[in-house]
Amino acid sequence: MAELEAMKELVFSLCAAEGTPGGEEPAVQAAAARMARLGQPERGGLGSVWLRLGNPEAPRRVLIDGHIDQIGLIVTSVDKDGFLRVASCGGADNRTLPGLPVLVRGRETLAGVVCCTPPHLASGDADAVPRAEDLAVDVGLSKEEAERLVSPGDRVLFCAQPQQLLGTRVTAPALDDRAGCAVVLRAAELAAAQGVAPDVCAVFLCSTREETGGQGASTAAYTVEPTESIVVDVSFAQQPGVPAEKSGKLGGGPMLGMSPVLDRAMGRRLAELAKARQIPFQYEVMGGSVGTNADGIGVTRGGVACAMLSVPQRYMHTPVEVVDLQDLEWTAQLIAAYVGRAE
Repeated sequence: MAELEAMKELVFSLCAAEGTPGGEEPAVQAAAARMARLGQPERGGLGSVWLRLGNPEAPRRVLIDGHIDQIGLIVTSVDKDGFLRVASCGGADNRTLPGLPVLVRGRETLAGVVCCTPPHLASGDADAVPRAEDLAVDVGLSKEEAERLVSPGDRVLFCAQPQQLLGTRVTAPALDDRAGCAVVLRAAELAAAQGVAPDVCAVFLCSTREETGGQGASTAAYTVEPTESIVVDVSFAQQPGVPAEKSGKLGGGPMLGMSPVLDRAMGRRLAELAKARQIPFQYEVMGGSVGTNADGIGVTRGGVACAMLSVPQRYMHTPVEVVDLQDLEWTAQLIAAYVGRAE
C-alpha cells in the first residue's frame, strides 16, 4: 500500500538522522523539515520542535508528543592504552554491547567496536552481563592519538542500518522513539488534509531528552500550555521470553494506555473513535506511572489530561528494534480522528 511505503520512507529518514539525548539536532532538523511542508515549525529552549495546526485561539490545545532522542553511549575518558571508556546515554541494553560496531562522533567520525573478552579467556561467570561503565570502545588509536580526536562527552552511536523485513515490518536502531515521531508527523499530515476541529489547536511535538528524564517534553508543554495531550511512544511487543499479558501484538494496532495517571475520558474517546473507524487497537494496563513523557506533561503547570498510544516494538533499546508499519499508520489515523472535524 502506498501509505505504508511512504511511512517506511519517513521512518527510515528519521532513523538515519542521529540524536542521542542532548545531541538531537540532526534528528530534530529532519523532523522540522517535514513539518515545514505544512507550516512554520517552532523551537523550544531544549531543542524540541513543534507545529501548530488549527485555530490558535481555540479553547482546546491538544499536544501530540513523540520523543526524538535515541539511546547510545557517551565517552567518559581515554585510558592509557587508547581505549575509550564509556557510560550509557539513555539506557542501552548492556547485553547487546560487547562486540558491537559503533561510530564515535568526536572531532572526526571514528569507526570502533565495543571490546569483548574472547570466551576462551573469560574468567568467572562468562555469562554475566557487564555494565556499560565496565566496557570500552576500541578505535585503533594510541592514547595520544585518541585524545587528539575524542573528548569526554562525545557520543557513541550504534552502527546499524534500517532494514525492511518481510511483510510490513522494519528494523532500525532508533525506532524508540522515531517510530513515535513518524506517527506524530504523519498524523499532522492527515490532520492538515482533513481539517482540524474548530475548537482545537493541535500541536504536533517531537521532543528531546526523554531517555534521560523527559525534559524536552516538559518544557515544551510549559510553553505551549496544552489542555490535553496524547503521548506516542513504543511499548513491548510479544516475543519469546516476554509474557503475553505484558506485551502487545505486532500488527495488532496501537496499544491504548490505561493507568491512574492517564485520563480515562480521553482513553474512552480514543477507543470509541478506533471502533467507529475500524482501527484495530489493544489495551495496555499499568498500575501507576507509565514511564513515558505523559508522566512529565501531566504535571506541567496546573496539570494536563493525558492519554497514551504506544506502538508495539520488539527488542527495545537494542540496535535491532522491530515495529510493524501498519501499527504506525493506524496510530496516526486515530490521532488525526481525535483532533479532526466531526463527521
